[in-house]
Amino acid sequence: MAEKLLGVIGGSGLYSMKELRVIEKVAVETPFGAPSDEVVIGELNGTRLAFLPRHGVGHFITPSEINFRANIFAMKKLGVERIISVSAVGSMKEELVPGHFSIPHQFIDRTTRRVSTFFTTGMVGHVALADPVCLEAAEVLSSAARKANAVVHEGGTYLCIEGPQFSTRAESNVYRQWGVDVIGMTNVTEAKLAREAGICYATLALVTDYDCWKEEEEPVTLEAVMEIMHRNVELAQKVLIELAPELKGERTCGCGTAAKYAVVTDPKKTPDKLKSELSILFG
Repeated sequence: MAEKLLGVIGGSGLYSMKELRVIEKVAVETPFGAPSDEVVIGELNGTRLAFLPRHGVGHFITPSEINFRANIFAMKKLGVERIISVSAVGSMKEELVPGHFSIPHQFIDRTTRRVSTFFTTGMVGHVALADPVCLEAAEVLSSAARKANAVVHEGGTYLCIEGPQFSTRAESNVYRQWGVDVIGMTNVTEAKLAREAGICYATLALVTDYDCWKEEEEPVTLEAVMEIMHRNVELAQKVLIELAPELKGERTCGCGTAAKYAVVTDPKKTPDKLKSELSILFG
């Protein structure tokens, strides 16, 4: 049985914290190809962690080209039970000021180019996604953010666009009418796959800009995003230090058994190779 680990997916800057003791870097093989990069296994505040740089070290993979299935499968294979996703987002509401943190509970998926399920021809299944975030993990994450003296907004909706372009002003104003809180390019795909894999998932979203709806502000630029992002990385590290020892116990949520009865395909119709490859996920 694999050792139970806390998983963190985010930028490579998160792994440079002096409090993290790096134990090894692991190249994980998956049926879906290689993950974004090697997984860093380390120890933070007495807790064993698995860190994965979402866009690769050096940020060379676009949001649409991330091998999301390989990333989540690798985490499952290593024994990860909970994933904390750290990522930059745009604010869609006045009160979510650049520099604040958001911990959304809901997602809207506006992506078009991604495979966001492990189920495929030969094994069909369906999991419930009404509440895509593990609310228990999100509550602990919110508490850790407050302990780190971050301004945190708990709850709300993360709208995920395809990218890599930012929104047009017309799109941004439409999304505002939907009542969403933040906008990003990655997390909904991870959340869907994590649920199928029986992994708890919660997002620590770093607000970097007001998207482009706020006309009195300059339209969002990469330079502005990166400036805020760099300032927030240190604070995000402090949140993880507070969080790590609080997410070590046994889970009491239903995330781990979300796919227990998901498969609807007659086992005789599923190729043996596929059964073997996905056994870590679906038994």
